[in-house]
Formats: sequence, C-alpha cells, structure tokens
Amino acid sequence: MIPLRDNQLNRPAPVVTYTLIALNCFLYLWDRNFNFSHLFGPGEVFSNLVMRPSDVTDALHGGDRFALVTVFTAMFLHQNLLHLLGNMLFLMTFGQGVEAALGGPRFTIYYVFWGLVAAATHTFINPHSLAATLGASGAIGGVLGCYFLLFPGNKIEVLLPFVFVPIVTSAWVLLGIWFLWQVLIPQQGVANWAHVGGFLAGMLTVLLMGGRAKILKGREQELDYEFV
Repeated sequence: MIPLRDNQLNRPAPVVTYTLIALNCFLYLWDRNFNFSHLFGPGEVFSNLVMRPSDVTDALHGGDRFALVTVFTAMFLHQNLLHLLGNMLFLMTFGQGVEAALGGPRFTIYYVFWGLVAAATHTFINPHSLAATLGASGAIGGVLGCYFLLFPGNKIEVLLPFVFVPIVTSAWVLLGIWFLWQVLIPQQGVANWAHVGGFLAGMLTVLLMGGRAKILKGREQELDYEFV
C-alpha cells in the first residue's frame, strides 16, 4: 500500500521533514552526476559510501575504520528512483506528525539515531554479508514506530498497488501490517531487519520519553473528519 496523507491538520511547518526529503533527493541526483538519463540507474559518485555489513564487522574487530562512517552515509543514499520515491512518500506522510510531536531538533537527532540502530540491527543479523546496504528506510522505520504509538487512531489515505484505488485505514492497521510484513515475509534484496530495528527503536523512543500522553501533553490534535 502506498501512503498519501494522514488526517491530522494545522501542524507547524515540518521544516526538518522537508529538509530531509530535499537532502535525499539532492544526493540522489548528485550520486548520478545530475545526469537525468541515469535517473533510474544505480549511483556512481558515492558508491564507496554504501554500507557493507562484512566491512562494518571487520572494522569493529580492528579493520579499516572508514566502514563505520558508511553506517551514517548509507542512510542518505538510494539504489534507484523507485527506492527513493517510496521512502520519501512514507517520510512525508508520517514524518510531519512525528516532527510536530517531538519538535524539530529532537526529531533530527532521533531520525539519525533510528537509522544507526537499523544499520546495527542489519549488521548483527547479517555480519558477513558483502551486499551493499543503502537507503533511508531504516531511519524511516523509526518514524513509523514512533507514529504507531503516538497516533494509532489517525486515518491514513493509501493507494492499493496495481489497481491504484484510494482507501482509508487506521494508522495502527497499516503500520501493524507493515511491521509484520518485515518480520514474516523477508524479501530478497531488502534489509527487512533494518526496518524492524528502526521501527522498534522508534517505539522505544516514545516509551523512554514517558509515553504518548506525556509527549502530546498540551498538543491538541485537529483532525479532518471529512477525510474518513
């Protein structure tokens, strides 16, 4: 399912969310030398900044420490245009509400933290993998986990794949299905456990901050009920 928007209204301008989307898109184009004929292909400029779990494992045992840098850089790179667009749609849909709840500075810090946890989870599960790992989906998994606990009753408009029919569902249903899909239906070439690690890190963030009631105290939600 392709998320389009939620029914939460009158939030502050999501500056960090927009900035992250712009940064990911800019780096995607830069990685292809701003050559639009290569728009659908793999990156070229930053190929040495993708993460390989085997290199990270070696670095933790005294090998080339540069591999530890890729744990951070890989979360801002994407394999192809569909990879980028899918991640940015999820970030746009769910990042705005989480940013409004946490505040821009904390959201920025936690976003990076969730991405690092996602990378660590993937490396722990696949310590000797030589496959390049890249993408914002681990960090965005943290956004989804945070949203899952903060706004479970919000309504999300989504497009059904292939038929592209819009439907509306509750956030907890959509995100619950997304999480179970990562756990129960691993996909070839997809870092499912990175998604799981990020999602759980997002949930843990909410719990460590005192839970939903404490985070949202004094932040009244206005919902678009015609949207349902």
